[in-house]
Amino acid sequence: MASQTLNSSIQPTDVYGGDEVQAIILDPGYSSVRAGFAGEDTPKSFVPSTYGVAGGKLIFGDDAIHNPLLNLEIRNPMAKDGTVEDWETATQLWEHSITSRLTSFKQADPRKNGLNDDVKDLDVEMEGVEDGEKAMEEHPLLMTETAWNSAKNREKSIEIAMESWGCPAFWLARNSVLAAFGSGKATAMVVDVGASTASVICIHDGLILKKTVQKSPLAGNWVSSQIRSLFASSDPKVILVPHFTIASKTPVDAGAPAQATFRKFDTSPTPSFIALEEERILTEFKESVVQVWNGQTGPLMAETQPGQRNYDFLKNQVGRPFEMPDGSNQLWTAERYTPAEGLFSPRHALPVPNEPAPAPGQSLPEMIKASLGAADMDVRPHLLANVVVTGGATLMNGFTDRLNNELVALYPGAKVKIQAAGLTAERRFGSWIGGSILGSLGTFHQMWISRKEYEEFGANVVEKRCK
Repeated sequence: MASQTLNSSIQPTDVYGGDEVQAIILDPGYSSVRAGFAGEDTPKSFVPSTYGVAGGKLIFGDDAIHNPLLNLEIRNPMAKDGTVEDWETATQLWEHSITSRLTSFKQADPRKNGLNDDVKDLDVEMEGVEDGEKAMEEHPLLMTETAWNSAKNREKSIEIAMESWGCPAFWLARNSVLAAFGSGKATAMVVDVGASTASVICIHDGLILKKTVQKSPLAGNWVSSQIRSLFASSDPKVILVPHFTIASKTPVDAGAPAQATFRKFDTSPTPSFIALEEERILTEFKESVVQVWNGQTGPLMAETQPGQRNYDFLKNQVGRPFEMPDGSNQLWTAERYTPAEGLFSPRHALPVPNEPAPAPGQSLPEMIKASLGAADMDVRPHLLANVVVTGGATLMNGFTDRLNNELVALYPGAKVKIQAAGLTAERRFGSWIGGSILGSLGTFHQMWISRKEYEEFGANVVEKRCK
C-alpha cells in the first residue's frame, strides 16, 4: 500500500531540507575544502586549505595564492591530523569556499538598495545591513569531521554554523562513514589515504567501531617528502626549480643540463611560498611518474632469487620521462617505485632529513591488521568483503593492486573485495559524495539538528545527536 503523506497538523515542524531548500555539504581537509549542494555529483567549490598572508590581509583561493609578486606568507589553519588548529581563519576559509561559488547575499529591493539615496545619508542607511543578513540563512549545513575529532571542536562547528552563518539546521558526520555511504556500503573497512593522514577505520551499520580507528602520517605529503629524498640522492642531483622562477627555457636532451632564463624579483618570495610552489612539482611527479610496486613477489627490495631483487628486475622495464619546469628531463625506471614503497613497507622508506624513520606499525598492512583485530570476529568477513578505498593519494598508479595483494597475503582464506571508484573525482571526493547522497535523502530530513534544538540545548546537542 502506498504510504500516505502527512497532513500539516501532524507533520513535524522542525524538519529541514525538503525539495525547495538545498542543503550545503562542507568537507574540510588538510589540503583542500570541498563544498557543494546535496544531490550533486561533485562539489562546485574546491578551494586549497592553504592561504596567503600579505600585510595582515588574508588571501584565499587557488589563483590568488600562487602570485609571486604579492610576497605572501603561506599558512594552513588545519593541523596535520585533519582537525582544526586556527578556528578564526578556518571559519573565513570555509565561508569563502561557500560564498565564492554556492551562495551570495540576496539582492535587495532596488527602491531600498541605497543606490538612489543622497550621499550624505549613506552611512545611516547602511547600518545594520551586515548584521541582518547571513550567507546561509536558507541552507541547512552538513559538515564532515575526522573520526578522532574532539568534543570541543565538534561544539565549535555547530556554533559557527548557527551563530556566524545563521544556518536553519546542522549535522556533523564522520568522513569515513560518508566515504562508505558514497560506495553504497553501511558496513565496510574504509582505507583513506589523504594528504596528511592515512587511516583505516571499520564501520558497522553506519557507525564507527571506535576501537578500530588507526591513523598514520604516512600519506600523500609524506610521499612528496620521499620524492624530495629521491631527487637529492639521484645522480646527477635533481634540483627543484618552481614554475614561477622561469622566464623562458630551451628544450634539451634527456640527462642534459637545463638551459633556462630566470625571472628577477625585487623582493624575493618567502620560503613558505617557495615550498608551496615546489610542492606543485612534487604533486605533478607523483601523479604522472610514481608507481606502487604490486608486491606479488614480496616488497620492492626483497630478493626473488639469490642476488636478484624485484628492484633489479624493474631496472630493465620501460621507464617514464618527466620534464622539470626549467626544461631538464630524464627517464625514471626502477627509482619511481621507491617513494611509495614506504606506505606498505616502512623499513624500505628513503631517509628524510630532520624527520624520524617511520615506525613499522604506521604501514597500511599493519594498520589494517590492528583495525581488523579490534573488530568483532563475526563482522570481520563482512569487513574484508567490503574494503572501501578513498582519498587522493590512493590514485597513485598500482595502489589498489598492491593493497589487494597485501590483504590476500594477510588473510589467505578470506574473501577480499576492494571497492575503489574508477573516476578520479569519486576517489578524491569520496566523503563529500557520501554527504551529498545523505543530505538529499528524504529519510534524512528528520535527522537535522534544528536551530530550535540548538537554542534549547546549546552546542552540546551535537555530542548527543551526531554519533
